[in-house]
Amino acid sequence: MSAKGEQTRARLIAAARTLLAGEMSERFTTRNVAALCGVSHGMCHYHFQDRTDLVLAVLEDMRPEWISPLEAAVSAPGTFAERAERVVVLLGRPESTDLAHLHSALHWHALNDDRVRDALEAEYRRWRTAFVDLFQVLADERGGRLDPRPLGEAVAAAVDGLAAAESLDAGLDTGPVLRTLVRTLAAGA
Repeated sequence: MSAKGEQTRARLIAAARTLLAGEMSERFTTRNVAALCGVSHGMCHYHFQDRTDLVLAVLEDMRPEWISPLEAAVSAPGTFAERAERVVVLLGRPESTDLAHLHSALHWHALNDDRVRDALEAEYRRWRTAFVDLFQVLADERGGRLDPRPLGEAVAAAVDGLAAAESLDAGLDTGPVLRTLVRTLAAGA
């Protein structure tokens, strides 16, 4: 794809993100994305076969803001305690309103489109795997005497729940809650 084509594609994804994250998510169509982007409807379909392809591109575009930082925090060198603290600090930051709205919109689309559901499920699997990998470090430090999967899955589920609670109560300080959970699970493992 040419540089201009890549720029147009990126602008379409940005426009799609704006519509999905905004109050106009119910008006999310390829026609409205093209109009917001300032290109023809046909140009949108040149880059994306349909609305689902555009939603999938948005999901992929979110990864550097959502999953990649978590994976980097877990995979960087250090002990379990050091890695866990990096994860807690990272996840203790409030999620942006736009990202929260995007997650909600993606969940809605996943309920109505199997392709979006499959892609979102794969992203969440990747998300949960990062937590399992974190507890694998603890297992390795303890000579492999614990199963990291249920511990990592528990923390991933708790983080999802904390994000939902935080979306309703901006004053909720999730850092101490998450830190307590991780330390308690690690101590009891």
